Parts: sequence; C-alpha cells; structure tokens
Amino acid sequence: MANINATKARKEFFDLIKDTIDKHRVFHIHHRKGDVVLMSGEEYESLQETLELLSIPGFRASIARSVKQIKKGETLSLEKVFGKEK
Repeated sequence: MANINATKARKEFFDLIKDTIDKHRVFHIHHRKGDVVLMSGEEYESLQETLELLSIPGFRASIARSVKQIKKGETLSLEKVFGKEK
C-alpha cells in the first residue's frame, strides 16, 4: 500500500485512479482530519467476499484441514470426482 498526503492525492487524482484499476495498487491517503484508503471496486468486492467467507463458522478450520490433506497427497483426480474415470 502506498502512502500519500491529501494534497498530492488531489493533484494526481486521475493518475491514482488509473493505478488502482490498471496496477491493482492501493493508496493510503493522509489528511489532518483522518485517513482514507483508495482501492479499485474490484479489489473492494474481493475484500468483502473474503471477509464474508472468513465469518462463516468453521470455514478457516476447514481450509486448514484441506491444506493438510493436500500436503499429505490425500487428493482425488478431477476424473474420479466427476465420474469420468476410465
């Protein structure tokens, strides 16, 4: 995340918008009354989805179990899962 003051952000606003969209950059903009964060709508939606998933009881534990299974090689092929195994 790039830090920038509000005065500079105002002068470079359209370039900041382009960078948030094209380069997926996030800007932390400082102002004497408080700080704000500038990010693309796509990045914001992704963050919201992640927070929603993490709020599901047991979700994080389920992911941790899955990672352990993958590391142990306890996986199934796509063919076996979808019934197209020869």
